[in-house]
Amino acid sequence: MRIGIPEEVKVAEKRVAVTPSGVKSLVQNGHTVLFQSNAGLGSGFPNEQYIQAGAQIVVHPKDIWADADMIMKVKEPLSVEYDLMREGQIIFTYLHLAAARELAQQLVEKKVVGIAYETIQTDAGALPLLAPMSAVAGRLSIQAGAYCLEAKSGGMGILLSGVPGVRPAYVVIIGAGVSGLHACFGAVGTGARVSILDINQERLDYINDVMRGSVTTLMSNEGILEEEVIKADLVICSVLIPGAAAPKLISRELLTKMKPGAAIVDISIDQGGACETSRPTTHEDPTYVEEGVVHYCVNNMPGAVPRTSTMALTNATLPYALKIANLGYEKAMLENPPIARGMNVIKGHIVHKAVAESVGLPYTPI
Repeated sequence: MRIGIPEEVKVAEKRVAVTPSGVKSLVQNGHTVLFQSNAGLGSGFPNEQYIQAGAQIVVHPKDIWADADMIMKVKEPLSVEYDLMREGQIIFTYLHLAAARELAQQLVEKKVVGIAYETIQTDAGALPLLAPMSAVAGRLSIQAGAYCLEAKSGGMGILLSGVPGVRPAYVVIIGAGVSGLHACFGAVGTGARVSILDINQERLDYINDVMRGSVTTLMSNEGILEEEVIKADLVICSVLIPGAAAPKLISRELLTKMKPGAAIVDISIDQGGACETSRPTTHEDPTYVEEGVVHYCVNNMPGAVPRTSTMALTNATLPYALKIANLGYEKAMLENPPIARGMNVIKGHIVHKAVAESVGLPYTPI
């Protein structure tokens, strides 16, 4: 199979889909890798390393899209790439279609095969290709939150850790999945007081064990959530429904009850956000203030640490990419149920029910 790896076109996105060692594995399995020149520089991987790994360096992205059977990316195709997609071409990347109806329509119209990293799901319910970036985003969320709480960002001017004689900040994490767990690690590491909310008691038990009781775990309901958000200095939104839009858990009305200068870091923004007032921001302009609360809603947070993120992503995606390339997507679906669950669009049909419901387009079972 001819596998194309173009440079990311999203603003300030410096990750690349595959490391040189990942390319070497693809080539050793008999595949041709078309790699856009300098696409790896942002992650610290020069062309020379890809050439040594066996990749063919291509200057123009249109040539990669025109020749590749499968495109591997980090972020979803943007409007400048819509006309480059070809019928029957496999696009293997984070699609996040629940919050991107226009992109979903384009994938349907172009009759591509869209396989989303974020909906590949194991029999046990794990999301192995989302997990590494969720871990990065979770840990980054505390750094971002600390920045938001600084006075220069519009925050109340509070230090997460406090100092001797001064109480540390109160951090509330909504959602105890992978990103929520890693946000706990980061927040506890600063010395902040931390609580985490979820509707899954088993997950809360796990967090309690892993964090050795250093985090307050709370079963989430409307009353508890409101109470905790009002008390919080920093709120981390890390809720996820695979393939579907994030539920709006923090209303504008609740926002008005928060402390002036408090902050929200909405990790869920790539699925539409868990706060009514959340809207996507960029690394260049990451924050805004709404109802006196600082919002950080960058929808590609792991792009802030591209080298770490690229290596972690390749570790997760490569086994699935090899399966798809070695067998073809149809046979790979039959032999590997997680890949079938990762299918969002197949040749003009949306085949993931949660995605179809979120974007309001017809659903066709595989």
